Amino acid sequence: MENKIAIGCLVQWYEIKLIEEYLQSLKNALDQVENKKNVVVDILFNLNQGLEQVDTDKSSISDIRKEFYEILNKLFGYDDHYDDCMDYNINLTVHDINGGMEQVYTIADYRRDFNDKYCTEVDILMWGESDALIPRQTFEILDNLHNGVKDSTPKYVAFFATCKMWDKSWEILEHPEFTVKPFKDIGNRVETKDWWSLRYSMNIDEMNAFNDKVEELDIRTTNRLKFNGCGLVISSDVVKSGVNIPRGSFFVHEDTAFMNNCLIMFQGKLPQYIIKNILLVHNRKHTKKRTYIKGEDGISPGDVTSGRRTHDWYAKANKLSEHNAHSMFNQSKIYTWEDVFND
Repeated sequence: MENKIAIGCLVQWYEIKLIEEYLQSLKNALDQVENKKNVVVDILFNLNQGLEQVDTDKSSISDIRKEFYEILNKLFGYDDHYDDCMDYNINLTVHDINGGMEQVYTIADYRRDFNDKYCTEVDILMWGESDALIPRQTFEILDNLHNGVKDSTPKYVAFFATCKMWDKSWEILEHPEFTVKPFKDIGNRVETKDWWSLRYSMNIDEMNAFNDKVEELDIRTTNRLKFNGCGLVISSDVVKSGVNIPRGSFFVHEDTAFMNNCLIMFQGKLPQYIIKNILLVHNRKHTKKRTYIKGEDGISPGDVTSGRRTHDWYAKANKLSEHNAHSMFNQSKIYTWEDVFND
């Protein structure tokens, strides 16, 4: 690899049973690279319980922390005593064990800080996600893409192919073998055998079966930006030019807020490169996505939305976050966590 890449992921403590799949896919991609240290793997392991609390009848924060270190050691040889890996460039931060609401740290906070920190240290930024599977071709593709466009369009975003989505506006991002399939609205039901569905939880071997067929990359370009946060690729020059997740984005919908910032600041002149025939998996409804959370007994595994809605704060925080994402550039109030809890 000629370029430096940083891939960053916020891992919530309740994702402990999910995260190994993401990290295994990341290791598979790193093992395709000779100079692995050119890829910074940034991980923030969030142990804060200001929003969700551990069901202490099932586990404890100390046990969850221990299990996470064991996963890192098994996959990367990570030694938590020395904060070191022999062959991989792992930067691990563990966020606040005992703090309450004042120490809440969300995906919006993490991705904003990640962009700001690494835009001056690497050439390419990539947003990881705990329920994602990274193609093992990832870093070779991004290295070659950057080399090919950095002189003509040093500022760009990129996105790998995704599964069948819920409306036609997403077709430009859908993998060719998925986009021809029908979208089926199955409500809150989790299980499905439809491998193209956004509710299907795909494993690494299934992802590889699609990607290993590819003999020639199909890379398309658009200036009509369309992406979500899972696997988003950003050239560092985009962030260095002043685009980032606004401070008003305090919880979720940070990807929309970032995209709107790109649209406003670049006025349609920021290209998005779409690697159309390489699939990056986003297992949104994975049955292991939320474990050990107090008050979520009786929720079907993988029914992420119902799990979140058992908490009084969630619906309001989600609504106000969405409002902020679409209201940064008009005369609407920017809401905060204080507004969520002031009732």
